[in-house]
Amino acid sequence: MAEQEKLKVLITTDLYTTNTNGVVTSVQNLFDELTEKGHDVRILTISDSLHSHKEGAVYYIRSVPLGAVYPDLRMPTSYRNKLIQEIIDWKPDIVHSQCEFFSFQFAARISRITGAPLVHTYHTLYEQYLTSYFIPSKRLGDFLAKVLSRQRLRHVKTLVAPTQKVENTLQSYGLHAPINVVPSGISLEQHHQRLSQEERLEHRRALGIADDDQVLLNLGRLGGEKNLGELMNLFAEARQENEKLKFLIVGDGPAKEDLEKQAKKLGVEDYVIFTGMVEPSEVQNYYQLGDVFVSASTSETQGLTYIEAAANGLPLLCRQDECLDEVLEEGQNGYEYTSAEEFLDAIDHVMHDPKWRKDASKRSEEIASAFDKKNFGDAIENIYESVL
Repeated sequence: MAEQEKLKVLITTDLYTTNTNGVVTSVQNLFDELTEKGHDVRILTISDSLHSHKEGAVYYIRSVPLGAVYPDLRMPTSYRNKLIQEIIDWKPDIVHSQCEFFSFQFAARISRITGAPLVHTYHTLYEQYLTSYFIPSKRLGDFLAKVLSRQRLRHVKTLVAPTQKVENTLQSYGLHAPINVVPSGISLEQHHQRLSQEERLEHRRALGIADDDQVLLNLGRLGGEKNLGELMNLFAEARQENEKLKFLIVGDGPAKEDLEKQAKKLGVEDYVIFTGMVEPSEVQNYYQLGDVFVSASTSETQGLTYIEAAANGLPLLCRQDECLDEVLEEGQNGYEYTSAEEFLDAIDHVMHDPKWRKDASKRSEEIASAFDKKNFGDAIENIYESVL
């Protein structure tokens, strides 16, 4: 894009202030990169109260809670508001929506009134959310996700998919808009900050982790769709063979209480540590407390936590999933598993081979370097140019 072509870009999102959330991280990084390039960027999102307000370039529209439907979910009380009119009068060149629900209504209306092309990033595969929280039937959940996505996105000019996995899913839905695969970037600068060995040991000791303990780490939202119950079972099995293992779970969410009960039932509650939510600026320090990053989720679309873990030099041990294709090199910086036996074999190998861990750590850092948020900003800017 030519240097003089500075754009007015409106980003709409249901989520903007939630910690440890991939959508929020992606939106913040996109805002930072586009602003740094000189574009005029504004964010339209949903307030956490009954009051609409504006903070700098962020517009918050009043809302009411829908926690009975889904934790932390909020619904705007009006789609016509003086702040919405202010954005319409501003006349954005591009409207880039990030969520398919409430804020998408704002995006579609503003796009229609101003004539600005509507770009949409598809962050979430809803099949697992529907079957985890609302609909016990997987077949019905898959059907609804397909029909609702196709209906919702029929007027979008172009789609952005964070991974090939998402592109494949969108193509299976029969969507007609062009699809661009653009991995969501991370702030490599933040994740290149390193604790000293003494700082690392002090932080671990403060959490009740001994210097010779070996730590499995998971970081992110604690939701049913993340399949952490499976990890808890696998951890309990692995501890029977290796009494030095501990499980550090960083984050919060609706599944936390069930996970605590499960740990107690399995007799491993003394070896599982829940930190609760941590500040985004401190996240890299928590990654570095682990020896290997573990995940059993197959609901990820962009896998930002995998990339962040790799950037912090962690080997990965994750349930096999398409979104790992660009992040995990089998045997080089981690392992994918499809069974308890494969998980346990991998843990045994990883924890008893310090040279492999050291080499894997270096390879993880090398792989993560491709996901710098600057590359992300450049790619999205090129998409805007193509639709204009």
